[in-house]
Amino acid sequence: MIIIIKSTATDTQVQEVIDKVVAMGFGVNVSQGIERLVIGVLGVRDDKDILAAQLGGFGCVERVIPISRAYKLVSREGVSEASVVRVRGIEIGTAGAIHVIAGPCTVEGREMLLKTAAWVKHCGAMVLRGGAYKPSTSPYSFQGMGRDGLEILAEARAHTGLAIATEVMDPRDVELVMRYADILQIGARNMQNFNLLKEIASVRKPVILKRGLAATVEEWLLAAEYVLAGGNHEVILCERGIRTFETATRNTLDLNAVPLGKSLTHLPIIVDPSHGTGKWDLVTSMALAAIAAGADGLMIEVHPKPADALKDGFQSLSFSNFEKLMTQARSVAQAVGRAIASNESLDVA
Repeated sequence: MIIIIKSTATDTQVQEVIDKVVAMGFGVNVSQGIERLVIGVLGVRDDKDILAAQLGGFGCVERVIPISRAYKLVSREGVSEASVVRVRGIEIGTAGAIHVIAGPCTVEGREMLLKTAAWVKHCGAMVLRGGAYKPSTSPYSFQGMGRDGLEILAEARAHTGLAIATEVMDPRDVELVMRYADILQIGARNMQNFNLLKEIASVRKPVILKRGLAATVEEWLLAAEYVLAGGNHEVILCERGIRTFETATRNTLDLNAVPLGKSLTHLPIIVDPSHGTGKWDLVTSMALAAIAAGADGLMIEVHPKPADALKDGFQSLSFSNFEKLMTQARSVAQAVGRAIASNESLDVA
């Protein structure tokens, strides 16, 4: 269940409610919204209805809402306002705004990354993506530059002011990666790496959680529930295509998941059409469709020379093609009453 606390409640009154819930044998998860404090009651017990009735006697409790979904904290039930994830002055999830995350699949070197960072910022991106640690189907494929890659990403941030999003694959690497990254990415292959999710939940750093290769929407949301239940409410969901019988594209980009997800959860949802299609010439069309579907942002792979990329060159946009995408994205956003978020206020060190 969800307990909505009145805006006039004091800290002492809130603590009394928490103490009551804990005394009844339930766990609690406290989330401070823009207008209201929300307390999530965690656990399955037969006396939950008794607790709900007793909570009504607390003067600071506005209402108690039962949650029928398996994912309690992620669910939109009882949460009227959409969550906004804030990082370095960026607010992902803000109504009507579309935030663009762009950059190469992986950091391949200093010159290449700095050049790409400068270009994607010039075109209007807010966040630079780039992998320092990369999962590969083949053990012989490029696995990333590791710590050296993280240091190059941090240098790119200093030059451009762009926030940094990079993938973390191992619970043992979380502490290191979070020293450099502004946003931690959980890749599709790790969506149900529960030890990693629990570790990420403890660090209070914004997270991009990609949908698994063949995950249902409910499984995706339950993975997000792990992070919220651990105390980290800064989660951005990313639809990146799922594996189906179709082989003409790398994955099947499930844009149904955007409006469906928004009806089920209050978390921001972005779309990665690069992985979703696996073909650079399909990326722009699907990015525009994602905007129309209501996505809060786009994640686009961009490389100065896609033909020379060490990973995912076939789905990466060249500089000129990314510039064209951004131009068309602004037009489509305007047509549906939205706008690409401006990066003009980004701070440069």
